[in-house]
Amino acid sequence: MKISVVMGIYNCEKTLKESIDSLLNQTFESFEIVLCDDRSSDGTLKIAKEYAMKYPQKVRVIQNTKNRGLAYSLNRCIEIAKGEYIARMDADDISYKDRLKKQMDYLENHPECVLVGSQAFLFNENGIWGVRKTKRYPQKKDFLFGSQFIHPTIIIKKEVLNQVGNYTVSKATLRAEDYDLFMRLYAAGFEGHNMQDILLNYREDSTAFKKRVYKYRFGEAIVRYKGFKKMKLMPLGLIYVFKPLIVGLIPQKVLTLLRHQDLDSNQFDDTIHPTV
Repeated sequence: MKISVVMGIYNCEKTLKESIDSLLNQTFESFEIVLCDDRSSDGTLKIAKEYAMKYPQKVRVIQNTKNRGLAYSLNRCIEIAKGEYIARMDADDISYKDRLKKQMDYLENHPECVLVGSQAFLFNENGIWGVRKTKRYPQKKDFLFGSQFIHPTIIIKKEVLNQVGNYTVSKATLRAEDYDLFMRLYAAGFEGHNMQDILLNYREDSTAFKKRVYKYRFGEAIVRYKGFKKMKLMPLGLIYVFKPLIVGLIPQKVLTLLRHQDLDSNQFDDTIHPTV
């Protein structure tokens, strides 16, 4: 088994089938899908089990005893994963059929790279409305501005994940488990790249996005502080530690306007888009 695609699933009955189908339609064949249900209250678990029954060689399903969050769910998937590589996917996104093939080809041709992500189209119920791009070769200093990889697009060597302790399960990482992981990988001396191909449709509202609960912004500030310290980006990093707290005070309409201006002006270049 070459790849294990891990997904934490929770109350996603409306989108789960389309996401799983996009994986089952991959041109790359040596992979499995490991789903961890985080105590859903809708029909999510039923749908997941139906796929496991229909595709027993491809789909496996486990369930948490209580709701524990994404990081915990992903760690459970990784623990039982059979693949040499771990690929991420969210239950409301769509992978292009050649995603896994292109990313595996890239990793095999770039042995210095243990982690590879891609670009992604932004879409909602009305279709594609934008694009999210990431820097081709992120450096440590780039993490001052935000996470440098689109989480559901990544593939990473399982042994490397294990080496850094997989995902951190804590209150601080409830909405920043990926940011925390990527900074710990870079602090440990590993390198990641972002392919410039668009290989995933990332579900996101085009007109507005929920204002993040302020406690999660405190959590991100903690993640930033610890990550910057491990990557030796202090004391300069202190300025950027407080970014999520400041952004949390900006009116939502202003954030939405800034977000669209950023997409309109940068969607075709090769620079990082700091997200708010």
